[in-house]
Amino acid sequence: MTNIEVKARCTDVRRAEENLNSIGAGLAGTFRQQKDTYFNSLTEGTLKLRQCGPEEGYVIYYERSEKAGPKRSDYEVSSTSDPIAMRTVLRKIFGIYAEVEKTRQVWLWENVRIHLDDVRGLGCFVELEALTEEQGIRESQSRIETLMRALEIASDDLVNCSYGDLLSANK
Repeated sequence: MTNIEVKARCTDVRRAEENLNSIGAGLAGTFRQQKDTYFNSLTEGTLKLRQCGPEEGYVIYYERSEKAGPKRSDYEVSSTSDPIAMRTVLRKIFGIYAEVEKTRQVWLWENVRIHLDDVRGLGCFVELEALTEEQGIRESQSRIETLMRALEIASDDLVNCSYGDLLSANK
């Protein structure tokens, strides 16, 4: 699967919510205490386990460039009904390099998922992820750029790496 995505610091979540409402985005839900465990990877990509609850988790592997601004991300997702056991297995195989806890609001606008994240130890962020196919990359890129303007995302706000990388850099 492929996304065009961008991550940025968000200094005013209330303003971001107002801007999302003004363009017709809809709040799809809020996930409290979402936990991502990042594992050492044997490839250039990133491997993480997202725990959404005691019986809901997702193993996510993705490859993307580490540049600020909109970028392509190719990824695979597999669900698990036992994320605690899955974390144990992956930890024994790969080792853990970071754990991220966050509250996430998910908004939807056209083919774009908008995440307003409050990340423990890092602060607030906005992520834009446009699900796309090869022939729709330009259109998805355009939608991301439209949302960046609507959300008043400045180039200084852009983040070029994962939350796991940010936490590791802060230690």
